[in-house]
Amino acid sequence: MKIAGLDIGTTGCKLTVFDENGTMLGKAYRDYPVRRQVSGHEIDLSTVMDAVYEVCREMASSYPDIAGIGVTSFGETFVMVDENGNPLHNAMLYTDPRGAEECAELSRKLGADHIANVTGLAPAEMYSIGKMMWIKRHCPQVYAKARRAHLIEDFVVWHLTGRAQIDYSLATRTMAFDIHSLTWSREIFEAAGIDMSLMSDPVPTGTSAGHVTAKAASLTGLNADCIIVSVSHDQVAAAVGAGAFDGRVAVDGAGTVECLTPIYDSLPDIDVMSKGYFSVVPYVVPGKYVAYAFSYTGGALIQWCMETFGKGETNESLENAYQKDGPSSLLVLPHFAGAATPYMDTGSKGAILGLTTDTSAADLYRACMEGVVYEMRLNYEALAGSGIHFEKLNATGGGARSKVWMQMKADVLNLPITALKTVDAGTVGSAMLTGIATGLFKDLADASSLMVQEMETYYPREEMHEKYMKIFERYKRLYRAVRTLM
Repeated sequence: MKIAGLDIGTTGCKLTVFDENGTMLGKAYRDYPVRRQVSGHEIDLSTVMDAVYEVCREMASSYPDIAGIGVTSFGETFVMVDENGNPLHNAMLYTDPRGAEECAELSRKLGADHIANVTGLAPAEMYSIGKMMWIKRHCPQVYAKARRAHLIEDFVVWHLTGRAQIDYSLATRTMAFDIHSLTWSREIFEAAGIDMSLMSDPVPTGTSAGHVTAKAASLTGLNADCIIVSVSHDQVAAAVGAGAFDGRVAVDGAGTVECLTPIYDSLPDIDVMSKGYFSVVPYVVPGKYVAYAFSYTGGALIQWCMETFGKGETNESLENAYQKDGPSSLLVLPHFAGAATPYMDTGSKGAILGLTTDTSAADLYRACMEGVVYEMRLNYEALAGSGIHFEKLNATGGGARSKVWMQMKADVLNLPITALKTVDAGTVGSAMLTGIATGLFKDLADASSLMVQEMETYYPREEMHEKYMKIFERYKRLYRAVRTLM
């Protein structure tokens, strides 16, 4: 028996196949275009489905006994479709500026604090409901023809099974889902003027949607007995794939975006969370929640630095070229794509302070690493009053391969951090939940014992922590100082 995880990303999708022992057997990837202009950021979801069919065909040809596929996706982006599931418009990405006015209007009607207490989200234009209001207002012909509104996960699941269901974690990204009752918020939909019946049925994370349809089987090459599982928002899948199931462990997602994902054993303090724009998301374990503390530029900033200043160098050579045993003398504000939590300020810009004629590419590279980690520490402190009590972090993503960066994070956060073998924890988490849904694994503990593998643990060094904290006190003033000038 084989299981697979299907990860739908912003620029491409990937299907990874595992055997019954959790060993990865193969993967297929297809990309698709994203259209970004000043007025809007869009993606044609018909091209996404074409890519999904292609990766399924490629893997099914090699592994015809795939018993189940779990679907995980990025959040917020939605599309309205006709009765046949055909998109009626290009889908707006979370970075699309449209919907800001409508989100503000909704906040005035219901109150930002009330929305946060219902949905676990401080109102922001990135979420789906404001953009749905924009569609109704500016494209009434599209809204009139709409028979369903899908986010990415349930769009794909519907096309593969004919079942319209969405897991709780992705439903929260609409800013119209009640995290207490685990149902759509009729109050919010009525205030927004959006027909709630357009939405898919909310289901627990990891719920099977049933077998592939005959049409989907012919398009994908999957066998008729293959089931499709509604997994989750990609960050929740990554937390599962990192083996974090209770409040003792948080996840460091060291990918293009840097994301700190703590687990809460009970509902966190919503007031504290909303002040820092931290999401409160129902987790796969009933009664537990996760939050997202993130920087838009994690590994992306490190890659930019290497490509811009480290011509002919590799990441490893720049790390090794740094001469000083300790923090750099530079301060980097890593807002090169805007500020995420705890500011949510898309207008913020990046900054590098302390440059001299002696500054080397290795100095800049080290300082960019530090900037990302200081931003993590900033988020960690902003979460302090919300009820976090994690004692360690599990690190996934390409950044977990950097010994220098992992040690730096341990020193700055003053917590042990364990690098996991898997780079793509989201795909692993998706496959783990699929294995449970198909009966291959008994439960999360059984799945994680096979699929979550630790590499190395980095422990904080007291002397280095003290050095970093002296610089961090200056870093905490950096955003306010720079923002007034930009």
